[in-house]
Amino acid sequence: MKPRHFITLNDLSADELRAIILRASELKKIRASGTVYEPLKNKVLAMIFEKSSTRTRISFEAGMTHFGGNALFLSPRDTQLGRGEPIEDSARVISRMVDGIMLRTNKHETVTTFAEHSTVPVINGLTDRFHPCQLLADLQTWFELRGDIAGKHVCWIGDGNNMCQSYMNAAKLLDFKLSIACPPGYEPEMELLAATSSHVELFHDPKLAAKDADLIVTDVWASMGQEQEQKDREQAFSSYCVNSSLMQLAKPDAVFMHCLPAHRGEEVSAAVLDGEQSVVWDEAENRLHAQKALLEFLMK
Repeated sequence: MKPRHFITLNDLSADELRAIILRASELKKIRASGTVYEPLKNKVLAMIFEKSSTRTRISFEAGMTHFGGNALFLSPRDTQLGRGEPIEDSARVISRMVDGIMLRTNKHETVTTFAEHSTVPVINGLTDRFHPCQLLADLQTWFELRGDIAGKHVCWIGDGNNMCQSYMNAAKLLDFKLSIACPPGYEPEMELLAATSSHVELFHDPKLAAKDADLIVTDVWASMGQEQEQKDREQAFSSYCVNSSLMQLAKPDAVFMHCLPAHRGEEVSAAVLDGEQSVVWDEAENRLHAQKALLEFLMK
């Protein structure tokens, strides 16, 4: 039987996604109570990183430890992948030795190809197109604060990047409205916009997108690998900073999220990031609990 993979949110049904989110909050309470719960005892997760990480590595490694299992950190220097071994061959070999594989890579095709040839579950820890694990944490945070997100209005401000595109999938899957505000030339993929058009609306004016939003989300203007574009992006995104005046256009009880790391004074003001409407620290912690729920779902 082929294993279940988690490459995008679309690998889950809406019911499965909601179940994982609710399970994440249950696991959070179990952890806080001090109860030992080890459903993955003696199981091994291989973690392959082409891109550096703080939250992804710590959350997956700690999660496997909490569950009684082990995690292996593998950089390109540690495997034959970094020396040109075909992805297909690496997938066949590594999956015969471990119980699950998480990849944080540059090209989305690396993860999809790896999954095609793996005999164990493969998790997308981030690619250039999608970042579904972060969405699990964001959604868990929302559900804990406000309940189900169906029918709510989420506003994305900034680049139409992997985070934005994961929010697009989430909007259609969980039935909420997503307003995207980005500069011309930085829109998400046109095919994805067409596929999610029933729930997604594109703007080039952040003020229009933020009006009456329940949740405002942003990300850095230049992601890893785009540093050479920093100056151009600073100019293009100069009017896309999430500041107090923009937050005032949202609903009075709106919350702010950012997947971190954040650049205060660029994509978000310090007043917003460190303010009362910001839930970024709960959001960051929930990477641990959401991914533990995902690991349990795929590997138990």
